Amino acid sequence: MSHLNRRRFLAISACAAASGIGPANAAPAEWRGVALGAQSILKISGLPQAEAEGIFAEVKAELDRLENIFSLYRDSDLTRFNREGTLAVPAPELLEVLGQVDQLHRASGGAFDPTVQALWNAHATGSDVIKARAMVRWSDVSFDTQAVTFARPGMALTLNGIAQGAITDRIAALLSARGLNNVLIDMGEIAALGVRETGEPWRVGVITPDGGLVRKLTLTDRALATSAPDGFRLPDGVSHILQPHGGAPTRALVSIAAPSAALADGLSTAACLLTSADTEKMVAQFAGAEVISAV
Repeated sequence: MSHLNRRRFLAISACAAASGIGPANAAPAEWRGVALGAQSILKISGLPQAEAEGIFAEVKAELDRLENIFSLYRDSDLTRFNREGTLAVPAPELLEVLGQVDQLHRASGGAFDPTVQALWNAHATGSDVIKARAMVRWSDVSFDTQAVTFARPGMALTLNGIAQGAITDRIAALLSARGLNNVLIDMGEIAALGVRETGEPWRVGVITPDGGLVRKLTLTDRALATSAPDGFRLPDGVSHILQPHGGAPTRALVSIAAPSAALADGLSTAACLLTSADTEKMVAQFAGAEVISAV
């Protein structure tokens, strides 16, 4: 599992219609700024700038709202849970992700375990790693509409192996609800809805942490997530994608396509910790998911 370093770039492209609206040479409406702590660019073709501004504002507000649930960098629902060991009346978005975590934990044979945050903290601060590893146990997290609770003090949770994908899905749903059904979102995890302005599928690539292109492919109504253990290392040199009970990642890079970005995100993270056979067994449990690249 990983502790997400800030994404360097976030991009959203959307079309009001597959063929566009208005003059063919009209520049897309555009917003540039910072979202999710990353430099961001949002573009919408087929809408005048004034009309698109309302959508840009909605997207920014939704990203901020979701960070207030999932972020480890601000006083969010998640950081309060880690600090207090319980969280009353959790947000529906948090409960949905925890349910997905439970499925991925079982499907991966325990490799996908977000309670590795205690272990991550130990590696990051030079604390007792063996003691921290004893705090890693997903079965000691209980959750329902009333509360999320740790069974033992000292536990901590990170959802950075799945939350980025979940947020991507939420933004895609927001844009679709506003009539933008041809959308490409790149937040590290990629969601592709509909088609490009030309009517062709969206074209995307599998990229290494240093920018190398591994593979090109097209996506329509699917998501793609890529995880790379060497993308970020902790101060003691350990990969940010941690085996729950010791050992090193088994892959340098894994890219998985799935019906949702949250599922693709979680599967690609877990696959970095599994053998080829176990990865195929895990992915086969989720309809529409497939391994795109594994090196």
